Amino acid sequence: MTEKLDVLAGHVHRYVPSHGGEQRTLLLLHGTGGDESDLLPLGEMLVPGAGLLSPRGTVLENGAPRFFRRLAEGVFDLPDLHARTGALVEFVAAAAHGYGFDPEQVIAVGFSNGANIAASVLLSSPATLAAAVLFRPMLPFVPERPVSLAGVGVFIGAGRADPIVSREQPERLAELLRESGADVTVIWQPGGHSLVRSDVASARLVLDQWAGSAGE
Repeated sequence: MTEKLDVLAGHVHRYVPSHGGEQRTLLLLHGTGGDESDLLPLGEMLVPGAGLLSPRGTVLENGAPRFFRRLAEGVFDLPDLHARTGALVEFVAAAAHGYGFDPEQVIAVGFSNGANIAASVLLSSPATLAAAVLFRPMLPFVPERPVSLAGVGVFIGAGRADPIVSREQPERLAELLRESGADVTVIWQPGGHSLVRSDVASARLVLDQWAGSAGE
C-alpha cells in the first residue's frame, strides 16, 4: 500500500473521476512540452464521463517535459524508453489502486511523444491497456519476442504532411500491431503534426464503436 502511494506521489499528475456510469479511464499522455493539464479537454471530448488520468512526463529536454529521452529528433534512447515505460506501467497500476478505477478498462490517449510511450506500453506490457488512441505516433521499437494484443483496439491518427513523423512510421507501427493481434484503425489527415478537428471526430467514432462492440 505504501509503495503504491509512493509511486503516485512520484508523478505529477491530475485525476478526474468518471461519472454518468462510464467505466472507462483515459490515460492522457501529452506531447513534448506539454503537462498534466494539456489533454484534459481532449479526453472530455473523446469519451464524455470517462475518468481522466493525466501524468506529466518525468524527463526534461531543454526545460520541456517528455516521457522519455531521445538522442536526436526521431532517435530514441531505448534503455531510457524501456525504463520509463516500466515506470509508467507501475504508475497506472498504483493509480488504479489508489483512485479505485478498473485497471482492465484503461485506454491510452497519446499525442506525439505521449503516443510513442503509449505504443511502447502496448509492445512491452500488453495487459496494461484495453485500447489506445495514438495521434502522430512513431514505431518506438521492435520487440525481441512476439506479444499478444488480441482484443486490443488501436486507433492511429497520422498526418500526410507531418514534417516530424515520416509516413512509413505509423504504417510500420500499424503493421506490427496487427501482426500482434490488435484491431488497428489508421486514419490519415491531410495536415501536419498538429491535431485537427477531424482527428478528434475520427477517434471518437472509433471509441464509440469499441464501446458498442464490448456491450454486445
